[in-house]
Amino acid sequence: MTSTAPHQSILDKPFVLDLFAGPGGLDVAGHALDIPSLGIEWDRSACLTRYAAGLDTLHADVSAVRRDAFESLPPEINVLAGGPPCQTYSVAGKGAGRKALDEVKRYIERLMAGESDEVIDKDLKTLSDPRTAMVLEPLRYAIRATRSPNRDRRPYDVIVLEQVPAVADLWTHYAKVLKKTGLPDGTEYEVVVGVLATETYGVPQTRSRAVLIARRKGLGVPSLPPATHLAYEAKEWNRRDVPAPRQPHQPTLDERPEPEVEEGRETGEGEEVPQPWRSMGQVLADPVGTHPGRATPFLVRSNYGSSGVPGRRGVRSDEQPAATVTGRISRFVVFEHLDENVVREGARFSMNEAGMLQSFPPDYPWTGTAQAQQVGNAVPPVFGMHLLSAALGLPVPAPEVPGKPWQPTTEEQRAKLRSHGCGAETECTDRCPRPEDQAPPVSSARPRRKASAK
Repeated sequence: MTSTAPHQSILDKPFVLDLFAGPGGLDVAGHALDIPSLGIEWDRSACLTRYAAGLDTLHADVSAVRRDAFESLPPEINVLAGGPPCQTYSVAGKGAGRKALDEVKRYIERLMAGESDEVIDKDLKTLSDPRTAMVLEPLRYAIRATRSPNRDRRPYDVIVLEQVPAVADLWTHYAKVLKKTGLPDGTEYEVVVGVLATETYGVPQTRSRAVLIARRKGLGVPSLPPATHLAYEAKEWNRRDVPAPRQPHQPTLDERPEPEVEEGRETGEGEEVPQPWRSMGQVLADPVGTHPGRATPFLVRSNYGSSGVPGRRGVRSDEQPAATVTGRISRFVVFEHLDENVVREGARFSMNEAGMLQSFPPDYPWTGTAQAQQVGNAVPPVFGMHLLSAALGLPVPAPEVPGKPWQPTTEEQRAKLRSHGCGAETECTDRCPRPEDQAPPVSSARPRRKASAK
């Protein structure tokens, strides 16, 4: 799954703490790179999926762990990662977070100045939607690490964050204070921020993400992961509701626009030319594991924009990448071509197929309720591999989407993981978050007709 070049990590033994871990996208990425991780996730069903996948998990509220159980975290953790909830920042939501950007920046300044958690927490209660404050948690964890006796007050060596594009401005402010102001103990970081398209890293869907990669000063200057695939441009395709059937093919370089070169980056001699983006048909057509394969050609109709780009909505064929996979993926309508003149509605995407479009391995054990939401909220594992590799100085991952089926845990292994994550082998305990505590305020609840992707 990864490059055959030897590992040259900037850290001897990287160990990731994954905040807002979801069903495991970043942890699956770490697994592929032989990097251990511990995820903190408060959604019960997402935790059940993680246990079934064999991922180390704490079923807990990220804020509560920071306040009450930080000293119980493994002291050897040296990489902080996470994708805070995006609902209040996403263009698909009501935008409480987008409206509060300047206010959140002031909280960042106050945290870096060393203001007490008690005062910050009191003031954060005035936000119209408490989820907006979750974007501050990675910074609060970074500060808490420098005050933890359990880890000899050692700061995290590497920080990797991702969110919807609307958060890029906040990541830029994060970068400014991490580099110029430093944490309250004086620790400073070298930081890079950018908005990346996941299809340019081999994920078979169009999804834009704002990312931040930081390294503690002395560990080198980080850079954004180099693109391995070309960007998808909707205007290059005929997007009629029922285009004439055609045989699936991978577009040639002559058919694609020239890739944009990042400012200040030169193409070195012998550098590989980015490959064409990966299509839905490439990932889903062939049988693998329990996936029976999906007959091509087919069309997929979605009813919303993709990553805030209206031109990406509508109908796509199996020769194109999927639109952004969100919690509405199970409602995508799939049409099959029977012959030149007949098109009929076919089976909608299974959760296994939806996960594969997110670049999860086939047969990933989606478990519990709201599985489509779990899939849509996840970090695409292949994208996560590129982020972690760039952050740690590892070789660029191989371009292919994972094709080997995931092996779920045994019941005994699952019980052991749940005992650690929830406190009991077969059920949640009093230390687990209550479902009613996870609901946003009624005034900020997302309209049912909308969808967002974490």
